[in-house]
Amino acid sequence: MSSPTGPANGLPVRMPRPRPSGRHRRPDPAAAPEGAPALVLAVPGTPSAAIRALAEELVSIARSELPGLEAAIGFVDGDGAEYPTLAGVLTAAAELREERYRIAVAAGREVGAPEGPAAVVVPLLAGPDSAVMRQIRQAVMDGGNTAELADVLGPHPLLAEALHVRLSEAGLARADRARLFTVATAADGIVLATVGGEEAVQAAGITGMLLAARLAVPVMAAALDQEGSIASVAEQLREAGSVQLALAPYLIGPELAEGLLDEASKEAGCPAAEALGAYPALGKLVASQYAASLGLAQQGAAPAL
Repeated sequence: MSSPTGPANGLPVRMPRPRPSGRHRRPDPAAAPEGAPALVLAVPGTPSAAIRALAEELVSIARSELPGLEAAIGFVDGDGAEYPTLAGVLTAAAELREERYRIAVAAGREVGAPEGPAAVVVPLLAGPDSAVMRQIRQAVMDGGNTAELADVLGPHPLLAEALHVRLSEAGLARADRARLFTVATAADGIVLATVGGEEAVQAAGITGMLLAARLAVPVMAAALDQEGSIASVAEQLREAGSVQLALAPYLIGPELAEGLLDEASKEAGCPAAEALGAYPALGKLVASQYAASLGLAQQGAAPAL
């Protein structure tokens, strides 16, 4: 039995996209080529119903960006039952491709043998995290080495936009810097919190520069998983003249350990915005990373950094 985002057993499914009518409708986006590899979203962290719903929403957005796209969700720490493992989903994608080939041959259709990857794995990560990426690479190997691994989602201008929106939703930044009204609780310094060590901090700093340009306030990246990093960066911002700080998680959510954000907020002595979650631009980035791995052009795709 299939769900709105895929069969219960984790196999990818092709979902059509209804086309709007009317003289002023937007041009149809580029469609996924016939026989293109499945997109498999690699979801880190401890699986839960909330995390699955978040992943399903992002996959739905990715499908709308590339009509005809086959997509599935694989959990890096899945249990193989309620939450399909990434390796299991990749194995299923390869088997499905072979089955389709056999059916086509049996039907007398002239088709070439399957070539290239059976799937493209897109990590659900805003920035690099070597520990999680090792797990994903191992899952690709365990799944038969029939998949190609795409890059993480950032750094990217759309992530700066998402961070801005989450800060404004928390009352920590103006929704639009061009507006004349002020927000009483708007921060004058942002601690951009990530996980993944120094490499992740450096990558977050690139998106942080874009966020600083949007908000016209200083933004500094820090590591949630490095002792003293959050407090140190908060102190640097205060020494530079910032009085009212805010913590902005440069994280989607599944990779964020429970309670870690609250601890960081206390450590920095400031309020925190929500994680990026299922912000629509993230679904677009998932489709963009998939398309980039295959060399597909997308209409209106935002430039990467």
